[in-house]
Amino acid sequence: MKKKIQLLTSALMLCSTQTFAAMPLQTDDTGTQGKGHSQIEIGFESARDKETEGGTSYKLTGGAIGTTFTYGLTSNIDLVAGLPWEWYTEKENGVKVADESGYGDLALQIKWRFYEMPDTGFSLALKPGLTLPTGDDDKGLGTGKVSGDVTLIATREAKLATFHFNLGYRHNEYKLDELSETSRKNIWYASMAGELNVTDKLRAVGDIGIETNSDKDADTDPAYIIGGLIYAVSDYTDLDIGIRSGLNDAETDTTLLAGATIRF
Repeated sequence: MKKKIQLLTSALMLCSTQTFAAMPLQTDDTGTQGKGHSQIEIGFESARDKETEGGTSYKLTGGAIGTTFTYGLTSNIDLVAGLPWEWYTEKENGVKVADESGYGDLALQIKWRFYEMPDTGFSLALKPGLTLPTGDDDKGLGTGKVSGDVTLIATREAKLATFHFNLGYRHNEYKLDELSETSRKNIWYASMAGELNVTDKLRAVGDIGIETNSDKDADTDPAYIIGGLIYAVSDYTDLDIGIRSGLNDAETDTTLLAGATIRF
């Protein structure tokens, strides 16, 4: 049971604990804040997932409120920290078997844009990070051990649209023996996203991606698709909304995404 809860909640909370992309996207971009400038993102997720295994039906509803702070160390290096508050309820055959909430794991990252071609709008960045076990792993809100990840990011900017590509690797460690023995520790992921400038203030965004299934017994890797809008209230504030849908049974069925970004 604990393994089932951990795997499902990990899928639900992935957006708010790992990539820190421009909401509601999961694919990150190479953009940085600039020396001395900062950004706060507050993101909300509400998700639901249904599965049937061995004649037992599972229904999981949950969500997260994630807060991410980004500081521009130099013109091309950002320091990033994010911490989610998570909750979930799981039912087996209609009977509630779990109802938990609390802080998740703290994620720390550095984004370094190391290559730029200003004439073409193409740039590359590298984003390594660590996840610290601040969440309660007994409740399924964290892994219980320090984990790490690194993402290679490519961005191509144009007048009407911008495109991003991510290729990354994450190494998970688990404190609970059951999870450590039955979960893959080495996870690869890839995704790509696009932003279309509808007006001066409104952007339509789309995102698609896939990653290694963390369950050793699973044959299918979870894949998702996101569609959404970003509206610039001012030069310093954005509001966003989106929907993330699973492209196969291994992915969480549906997640509603919404948030606000403030730069200063």
